[in-house]
Amino acid sequence: MAARGPERVSVLLPTYNERDNLPLVVWLLARTFSDSGIDFEIIIIDDGSPDGTQEVAQQLEKIYGSDKIVSCVFMPRKLFLFPSGTAYIHGMKYATGNFIVIMDADLSHHVRLDFMYCGKQKEGNFDIVSGTRYKGNGGVYGWDLKRKLISRGANFLTQVLLRPGASDLTGSFRLYRKEVLQKLMEKCVSKGYVFQMEMIVRARQLGYTIGEVPISFVDRVYGESKLGGNEIVSFLKGLLTLFATT
Repeated sequence: MAARGPERVSVLLPTYNERDNLPLVVWLLARTFSDSGIDFEIIIIDDGSPDGTQEVAQQLEKIYGSDKIVSCVFMPRKLFLFPSGTAYIHGMKYATGNFIVIMDADLSHHVRLDFMYCGKQKEGNFDIVSGTRYKGNGGVYGWDLKRKLISRGANFLTQVLLRPGASDLTGSFRLYRKEVLQKLMEKCVSKGYVFQMEMIVRARQLGYTIGEVPISFVDRVYGESKLGGNEIVSFLKGLLTLFATT
């Protein structure tokens, strides 16, 4: 067993029907961490995918090793359409890292996590580093006009009503200190699309420091988007609840 360094990064990777994307994203993450000399683990949290994602995850666990490289965690039923607190709470039980990265498994997020961990986090000793599509040279590629309007509109409404002090509230590519993420999980009550927004709002309330890194978000390579009408309605309800209670 390889010795662990004083700091370790755990990647929480929620999946649902990602059998085509999963091998590539795991390989890219493992190569990036290894090249950067960062101690890491990847925790796959599958939500009972019917497409065989669980079997692929188990194969990856055998290939990379179950202790350090990849841990496979399976949820028995489809509890989340959008990565939510339910998935992350489940994955946190297995995380051994000092820092936790949450990201999507559909290749929409850049796997160069070293720029978040070794770069921005170290630069300002931030409690949270959030990838932003709406600052600097960040952007979105591959979305139609409808999805762009929904995302922009969600962020605009949040900025007006909650003034959170961060530019991208609905993104799901972030790095947290483990103890900070645990504390936020205790405070957050939202599910689905609004969960990411509440995490930032609660972080500001608790006085945690947040750094932002511009990212290029690329629409998923394989599979279909899991954002639908129900998630949009849930977001609006959650936004109003946060406005009334914060």
